[in-house]
Amino acid sequence: MRQLKSLGVAVMVLFSAHSLAQKRYSDALSPTESARTFQLREEFSIEPVVTEPDVLSPVDLVFDASGNAFVVEMGDYPYDAQPGRFKGRIRLLKDTNGDGKIDKSYVFADGLPSATSVLPYKDGIIVCAAPDILLLRDTNGDFKADTRELLFTGFFAKNSEAQITSLRYGVDNWIYANNSGQAGTITSPLRPDAPALNVAGGNFRFRLDKTRFEVESGSGQFGLAMDEWGHRFYTQNTLHIQQSPIAWRYLHRHNYLPSFRSDVNISDHELEMFQKSGTPYWRQQRSDRRQAKYDSLKTGFTEYARDHFTGASGGTFYGGDGFPRAFQGSIFTGEVAGNLVHRDVIHTSSGSPAFSAVRDTGEKDREFLASTDSWFRPANLATGPEGYLYVVDMYRQHIETPVSIPEDLKTDMDFANGEQYGRIWRIFPKEGQKRPVLLPDLRTKTAAELVSLLEHPNQWWRLNAQRMLVERQDKSVNTVLQQMAIAHADPRTRLHAIYTLEALGGLDETLVKKALSDAHAGVREHAIILAEQYPSLLSEIVRAMDDSSPQVAYQAALSAGQSDKKEVLPALAACAEKHSDNASYRLAILSSNAGSSPELMPLLVGKGTFFGASAAGKLKFIEEYAYVSGARNGRNDIASLLNVIQTPVVAADPQWAVAALTGLTKGIKKSSNKMEPEKGIAKSLEKLEKHTTEAVRKQAAEVKKALNIN
Repeated sequence: MRQLKSLGVAVMVLFSAHSLAQKRYSDALSPTESARTFQLREEFSIEPVVTEPDVLSPVDLVFDASGNAFVVEMGDYPYDAQPGRFKGRIRLLKDTNGDGKIDKSYVFADGLPSATSVLPYKDGIIVCAAPDILLLRDTNGDFKADTRELLFTGFFAKNSEAQITSLRYGVDNWIYANNSGQAGTITSPLRPDAPALNVAGGNFRFRLDKTRFEVESGSGQFGLAMDEWGHRFYTQNTLHIQQSPIAWRYLHRHNYLPSFRSDVNISDHELEMFQKSGTPYWRQQRSDRRQAKYDSLKTGFTEYARDHFTGASGGTFYGGDGFPRAFQGSIFTGEVAGNLVHRDVIHTSSGSPAFSAVRDTGEKDREFLASTDSWFRPANLATGPEGYLYVVDMYRQHIETPVSIPEDLKTDMDFANGEQYGRIWRIFPKEGQKRPVLLPDLRTKTAAELVSLLEHPNQWWRLNAQRMLVERQDKSVNTVLQQMAIAHADPRTRLHAIYTLEALGGLDETLVKKALSDAHAGVREHAIILAEQYPSLLSEIVRAMDDSSPQVAYQAALSAGQSDKKEVLPALAACAEKHSDNASYRLAILSSNAGSSPELMPLLVGKGTFFGASAAGKLKFIEEYAYVSGARNGRNDIASLLNVIQTPVVAADPQWAVAALTGLTKGIKKSSNKMEPEKGIAKSLEKLEKHTTEAVRKQAAEVKKALNIN
């Protein structure tokens, strides 16, 4: 009887917990029911393309050049992948009868550790499956991968929300991926001679046609949007759209900068979103507890339970031609915690190399798409060959990692609830005739036909045509491409032609010089990058530092800094005077050897206007320049700067000396070069210790202390 009573109590407890869960968390809806909860811009309609059981836990979608759709399924989420029990899958979806609808679903590959992203390549697909990037192929035509080639290994393989992901083929023929800044030591069997690559603090990019791989700037999480001109915009959970205007190869020209962080939050609307779904019980409880703690500590922090980005995911550039023109070029980002899809319109910011992401006037108080269905999880998006937008819906009850939720709130939460579901939706305009779902087979196209597709208005066609031309290495089309690069009316086509030629060995100095004066800023920007390999074009690069386009002018500053020729230094000095208020410009100048050299400061003094009036940006530039001087601690670095501080122009305002001495102190403390101070430094510091301003005296003493000068 006692055992029966105990069993009865246990059953009642389980029943009560189940009942409580039913009260706290809603049940799943069918695709039809879920579709009724969508609040979409009135210009558009939405429909399911494929649903469970043909797709489960999807997180990425890509259309290859052979008419196939590949879907990445993250079966392990939200737990770490367990060796021997990996649940990552790649699903192959096909239209077998040519009616434009998916009617067959195959498991192309399974047993993958936390697969996150896929990209077509030659006769296979590249897959991110940390710690590896793999190339999978089906060699016998049974719709299942039978070969797995390791391309790269060594990536961070724990938290699935922060692994290598978001593969994108760039117009410059590099393949880019987000790495969330995670530590990893990357090697490749393709290049056994190459040293291991430390990717900590950055993203990743590689070229298989040239067997190269390197770190790229930024710390993108899940979502990488690349526009038609190769600008990268990446997603992070709480910052839905960021950019790194400076590439890693420029940022790390030397190791002495005070900070190598280059991320810029370009949103003008910060963290706010317009959520239509209810607030999950666990989130409200957790937020209330955190807020109580913040209030008790009087931190001033505010913890938001809703209406703020916390699960931004899958930022995607819409480069299709199926939407009305006002929507083309937008960036769409899923918000899995808020059950919505957010849209950003990208604008150039005056004088800034970074863009600005703003809300459309029709979305000032609403989202492009929002749902009241709390299971709707738009983890990713994609542009289809027909020009419509696809939404990858992971569809789960809970979308949070368990480690971030208090134990008592997890008792009635089933984090695997939803792994039996998955949906992919298609968004298309209401007006006009609906386009058929075109799944083309570009493998049948000749090289000449692929060249003509570089003119297509849909970015999907242009990029895939370029990729295939690069893979085939058919140089017979070089003459046509050269004409296209010079004379085609569409600047996007001109740029595709230029980079296809670059990969086929058909690009030369004459073409690059022509592109430097192109009518479109996007072409000029890339021409500057390519001009770096032609020393005779340096003067053209320097002139471009005054270009009317902020992106072109900034790239010119970066590329000019690659050279040690005499005309570079005065150009960088002028750039410092003009752009010191911008942190990205300070990085561009100071990351170069010329822009951080002892020779720069006398030029600024000689101009007579840099030190004429105190300004926050210029003071920051001096402090950061001084940091580099102190950290490098090379021949004449510190002595030269101390001499500049004491010139009449600079000494007229003690703020300059304070900024310089502050930066020197910080840099010296971080320096790995502990050489003895040069003669004359001690005397300069002693003189500054007698300055009439206390702040200068104090900072001079700090420099002496850092240098161990008695």
